[in-house]
Amino acid sequence: MLSVAVVGGLHADARRQAVERLLTDVPGAVALHHDLATAAKGTVVRTVRDLTGIVSAGEAPLVNDCACCALREDLVPELERLAADGVTRLAIVELWDSVEPRAMAEVVASAGLRLTGVITAVDPALVLPYLGNGDDLADAGLAAAATDQRTIADTFARQLEYAPVLALADSQEADDEDRALLAQLHPTARRVPIGHPFALGAEAHTPSPLATAALAGFDVESAAAAQHPACALLPAEADECGVSTLVWHRSRPFHPERLYAALEELACAAARSRGRFWLADRPDTLLHWDAAGGALCVESAGPWMASLPDAAWDMVPPVRRAAAALDWHPEHGDCCQHLVFTSPGLDRDGLELLLESCLLTDGEYAAGRTAWKRLPPAFDTLLEV
Repeated sequence: MLSVAVVGGLHADARRQAVERLLTDVPGAVALHHDLATAAKGTVVRTVRDLTGIVSAGEAPLVNDCACCALREDLVPELERLAADGVTRLAIVELWDSVEPRAMAEVVASAGLRLTGVITAVDPALVLPYLGNGDDLADAGLAAAATDQRTIADTFARQLEYAPVLALADSQEADDEDRALLAQLHPTARRVPIGHPFALGAEAHTPSPLATAALAGFDVESAAAAQHPACALLPAEADECGVSTLVWHRSRPFHPERLYAALEELACAAARSRGRFWLADRPDTLLHWDAAGGALCVESAGPWMASLPDAAWDMVPPVRRAAAALDWHPEHGDCCQHLVFTSPGLDRDGLELLLESCLLTDGEYAAGRTAWKRLPPAFDTLLEV
């Protein structure tokens, strides 16, 4: 049965090295790639290759003026064709630079194909430069559609944090700080060197670590839950080689005006910050915090569990109920602040002071929810109300 592994990442050289390694290590492997660079001409170029070179090539027209949509439409039939030939053991879906692995992993899984791995290829020396790059993908020629408003930083962050396996290029420029930053950004990831040597002697047929990771199996639902702001697997406290991760957890809501006034400083305080937060004027809404490259995205992620009627709890996934139970407060349930900031040279004390200054004061908190809801709605514009 055909196995499918998704390999992505904005670090194109590292991504290509990882794909070549898998083609070398897995007999019967082919790499399927859709080049979105030709989208301006109205098509996406598809190639299928094995270790010897290109096996087939073709073009797919844009769908709704969207290159990623064309990729989705063309990908599944090609994979089904490879599955039917009975020869291909592993189909490596090599994503174009700015395509995010979650979208393609879910397309593959929803088609009933056997998704066995999702890998993001990374050059450790480029992690901080990419996380700090707030340029639009469009300005870098990497937009997947005319309406693509993503930045290099936020796209790279999602590519990095979704994949359970990071394939690491052997970079001479990478230092201990780079490796510590990578480890703190995604501490649960399996980090596999791309250039791991072949096994020798009696163990010559032992799969390489990268090949093993590509065939290990992948659960799309678990991966999605791990990214949802209500139950995300956020990094833990850490401090190593000049890189720190601050986990800030409080059970009191933010004052909307004071937090809004501090947003720019908070967004620039760390190379990466994310989590969930609680606004006093919207006490029933779980809000998502997602910052990289000095830019912050804030959006509603639905209600807090504490705001749901008892009858609705059975419709909530178990992982969400478990996450809420960990944060449960006797007075206001799972409503809380849980923000994580990771960066070299992090000013932990200054950051904590700034965050604390944005919380309701004792007097404001004591006034209760009715009074909270009358506070100025400073986030209406950001949340498109």
